[in-house]
Amino acid sequence: MAWIFLVGAILLEVAGTLALRMAATGPRRWFVAVGLGYVGAFTLLALALAGGIGLGVAYGIWAAVGVALTAVLSRVLFGEPLTWLMGLGIVLVAGGVLLIETGAAG
Repeated sequence: MAWIFLVGAILLEVAGTLALRMAATGPRRWFVAVGLGYVGAFTLLALALAGGIGLGVAYGIWAAVGVALTAVLSRVLFGEPLTWLMGLGIVLVAGGVLLIETGAAG
């Protein structure tokens, strides 16, 4: 169940971040979605931690997947750049999280 909470936390954080982009350039009512997304994300992250996922592992996965999803969805939704160098950065962050996860298991 802890992993389901972590996935939910990631999705809500990405939704909150995308809503932040909308609030910055559009109607201010998007700030409601920003607040709900972030409060929900931190609540689910806390539940994932309470469920037994280590802080370093949970936060690393949360951050890495969040960065990758936000970058890709920003490209799709807002036409923002996503260069090969940015893609390489995403791969390196994901690799770092994999090393943290592997180190935590061993």
